[in-house]
Amino acid sequence: MSLGTQVAPLSSGVVYNRDEFAGTPHQQVSFFEDPETGLKAIIALHSTALGPALGGTRFYPYTDEYSAVTDVLRLSRGMTYKAAVAGLPLGGGKAVIIGDPRSVKSDALLESYGRFVDGFGGRYITAGDVGTTADDMDVVGRTTQHVVARNTAAGGSGDSAPLTALGVFCAIRGASAHVWGAESLSGKVVGVEGAGKVGHHLIQLLLADGARVIASDIATDAVERLRETHPAVEIVNEVKSTTLDVYAPCALGGTVTESSARSLGATIVCGAANNQLATPAAGSVLRDRGIVWVPDFVANAGGLIQVAGELAGDDESAVRASVEDIYATVRSLLETSEVLDMSTNDAALALAVDRLGRAQ
Repeated sequence: MSLGTQVAPLSSGVVYNRDEFAGTPHQQVSFFEDPETGLKAIIALHSTALGPALGGTRFYPYTDEYSAVTDVLRLSRGMTYKAAVAGLPLGGGKAVIIGDPRSVKSDALLESYGRFVDGFGGRYITAGDVGTTADDMDVVGRTTQHVVARNTAAGGSGDSAPLTALGVFCAIRGASAHVWGAESLSGKVVGVEGAGKVGHHLIQLLLADGARVIASDIATDAVERLRETHPAVEIVNEVKSTTLDVYAPCALGGTVTESSARSLGATIVCGAANNQLATPAAGSVLRDRGIVWVPDFVANAGGLIQVAGELAGDDESAVRASVEDIYATVRSLLETSEVLDMSTNDAALALAVDRLGRAQ
């Protein structure tokens, strides 16, 4: 389908605004609906210039299809840049399943989704994301070979949350070294928004490094688990309204708005959430205030590096070393941003666009 018109129909009654995606057209956006299992899914391929498009499957109760389409387009585009900056031979893609995974997820639905993935013939490879797990990928793998991040017993590399968290931790330390001249976070106040799969692992790493952690999560089970495992963590209703050294958004995207950027009491913004900036203008506000933002597609690449290593047959130590290289990438990115007087987002995009251009 073409994304060339100002407002284009994507499904019955679904439209999207082209302005946000101008200059970054998607190669393919496909809808799939299976009334028998209740599956409603969208797969978006943004680019396959560097290799097959790889991206997780987000299972989420979107309020409407418009929201689902916007999310999958943003996420798939971000995967293209994430793979390019990380130097991986992969393109960018993403999938969303519309619905509440707590009530509609079933083996039959996931098997049906696997057949949808299989129809791309390997141009799209899926993995876990918000609302899906390694167990779910095992089920998806019954009907397609084009899936990674399955459990180790099923031949996969397992849950990608720990290495995603490690990558974010290395990115925060890289930003800390740039801003404060010391990579250690000892004594720093870090606000982690979202204590789910990735956020919980990140909190463990931060505490081990001596940071004081403040956290929030809308899910009561995540909060209770955090209270049980890490009683030293201060639980608040909203992290952004607290005075911090580092704000680490690790829930859903769009939490950095122009308004929150103006009031944010932090020196560094670096987290695991995708599409953290609600608008480009929010990034400009951060920069004008002297707040260092590490682009999400740089900081949260650990999970993608893990599954890329799975595809290549790399051993665990090699994969972990590649994830830890995010520290050096962030140091270089922030230095480039400072020397060339450009935003960190523009500096990261320049790296990605250069590699994509050479591939094409």
